[in-house]
Amino acid sequence: MSAKSQHNNILLALLGFIAVVVLVAVIGYFTLDREEEVIQGEVEVSEYRVACKLPGRVTELRVQEGDFVRKGDVLAVLTIPEANAQEKVMEATATATEALSDLAEAPNRKEIITTAYQVYQQALTANEIAQKTYRRLNRLYQEGVISAQKRDEAEAAIQTTTAGVEVARAQYELAQSGARKESKRAAQKQAQAARSAVDVVKSVLKETVQRATADGEVSTIYPKEGELVGLGSPIMSIAMVNDIWATFNVREDQLKGLKVGTTVKAYVPAFEKEIELRVTSLKDQGTYAVWKATKTNGQYDLKTFQVKAKPLKKVEGLRPGMSLILKL
Repeated sequence: MSAKSQHNNILLALLGFIAVVVLVAVIGYFTLDREEEVIQGEVEVSEYRVACKLPGRVTELRVQEGDFVRKGDVLAVLTIPEANAQEKVMEATATATEALSDLAEAPNRKEIITTAYQVYQQALTANEIAQKTYRRLNRLYQEGVISAQKRDEAEAAIQTTTAGVEVARAQYELAQSGARKESKRAAQKQAQAARSAVDVVKSVLKETVQRATADGEVSTIYPKEGELVGLGSPIMSIAMVNDIWATFNVREDQLKGLKVGTTVKAYVPAFEKEIELRVTSLKDQGTYAVWKATKTNGQYDLKTFQVKAKPLKKVEGLRPGMSLILKL
C-alpha cells in the first residue's frame, strides 16, 4: 500500500471519529435533561436598636438574647448620677421660687423677710459648693483624669446655682421692699420657669428606663450589667420577627419577567418544603456590585438586581439567616 493511501485512510478515520463525537454531543444536548438554574437567597427581618440619649451605667438587664418582647416592656435600667443630682438642684430651686412667690402674695412680715434671707443664703452656699466642685473637676480634667463631659456638667451646675442666687436675691430684696403687682407677676413667672426646668430634667431621667418600641425578639445584647454606655451607644438589637422577607441577588438575564407583585416559589432546605412569596421590590445593585462581563464573547454586560419578596402566609419557624432556593 502506498504512503498516499495510508494517509487518506488515516484522514478518513479521523473525520469519522469527529463526526461520531459531534453526533453524540448533539443527541445528548437535545435528549438529556438540562440542569435547572437555581438562585440562593436568605431570610431577613427588620431590626431596631435600643439606645440611651445620655451616657450612663447599666444596672439591670431585664431580658436575655432570644426573649420575645412586646411594645412597652422594660428592657434595661440605667443610672445617670449627674442627671439625678441635677434633678435635686432644680427641685430645690423650684421649691424655693414657689415659696418665694407665695411670700410675695402675702403681706410682708419680719418672718417673711427672714425666710427670704435664709433662702438667699442657701442659694449662695449651693453656688459656692458648685464653684469648688468645678475647680476640682477642672484640675482633674487638665490632668487627664476625667472626661470633658464631667467638667462641663460641673460648669452647668455653676450656671444653675448662679441663677438660683439671682432669683433668691431678687426675692429677698422684694421681701424687704414690699411686693408690687409687677413683682408678684415676676415671682410667679420665675416659679413657673423653675418648675418647667424640673420637668425637663425628669423627661431626661425617663431615659434611664429603656422600653421596647415594638414587638420583636432580642437578637443581640451589647453591654453587660454594670458597664458604662456612651452617648447614643446601642444597648441591644430587637428583631421584628413579624416583618420578615427574603432577599435574592438575581442577574438580569435570570429575571425572566420578574416584577413587583409577581408570585414565586422558593424551597426552604431547613424545612424541606416550598413556600410562596410575592415580590415587593427590585433594585439595581449598582455598577460594581455582583456583575458579569460578557463583552469578550461579543455580547453585553450583565448587572445584578436585588429582589425582595415576602411570604404570602406566615411560616412557623422561619428564622433570619435561613437559606432559600429560588427556581426559575
